[in-house]
Amino acid sequence: MRANRAELARAIKRARDRVRPEDAGLPAGQHRRVPGLRREELALLAGISVDYVVRLEQARGPHPSEQVLTALCRALRLDADERDHVFHLAGVAAPRSGLIDLHVRPSVLRLIDRFQDLPTVVMSAKGDVLAWNAMSSALHGDWSALRPERRNQPRLRFLPDPTDPPRSKVGGTPDERAATAVQSVANLRSVAGRYPDDPGLAQLLEDLHRGSAEFRELWAGTDASSWRSHTKTVEHPTLGVLRLECDTLHVPDADQSLIVYSAAPGSSEADALELLRVVGTQDLTSIR
Repeated sequence: MRANRAELARAIKRARDRVRPEDAGLPAGQHRRVPGLRREELALLAGISVDYVVRLEQARGPHPSEQVLTALCRALRLDADERDHVFHLAGVAAPRSGLIDLHVRPSVLRLIDRFQDLPTVVMSAKGDVLAWNAMSSALHGDWSALRPERRNQPRLRFLPDPTDPPRSKVGGTPDERAATAVQSVANLRSVAGRYPDDPGLAQLLEDLHRGSAEFRELWAGTDASSWRSHTKTVEHPTLGVLRLECDTLHVPDADQSLIVYSAAPGSSEADALELLRVVGTQDLTSIR
């Protein structure tokens, strides 16, 4: 399949101009000179260099891989037809059925945009954090600051990396952390049954088996199950320990999940979420 670099450059540039930073869970900032995402912001969301984005938009440079195209289309909030068009322009076959869906359709993105008061993320079947709102970055830590391959719940849980930027600690007591670890492994076992040919899942499982003795032990003794709603403890560096309801809303045709954090009205946790909503992703260390 032959690439059309000029049309690919035009499609990326036009899509970038349509996306507002706040739509992608980024702070809008002031004195913006572009209508949509800056090249730096698109590069950050997609996990590629700014120079790579520049060269793509100038119809030159490397031939983008399927992984890069998937990340770009997700960051640009393209629908399935627009995504497939970008793949074709790049000379790459569009994603085939039977694999884990890493593309979040615009209607789901619009849905998380409505959760302005509640931290919300969209996760793939294997735990990739595909999209998030500003409240989630304020609660957990800036998702865009994580390398794309680290934006995965099992990796963060079982394969800690000291080079990751600071993030809120999730889990609370040893019993709670043990329960969520079992739930994470049980979900992956279920996913492995549904997607036996997915290369990304195979790589994830290989990395987890190689790098985590805890994961290997749990995998050997845990049956398949799906994520369930529960109460989760988040230790925020400034706001302290928060006990939040964590509800999982399933998007069945894409096999993706919306994870929504909330608190009962009038509780100290509800007050903390209100503070997060007011300050957004600003540095909370100055708040007293």
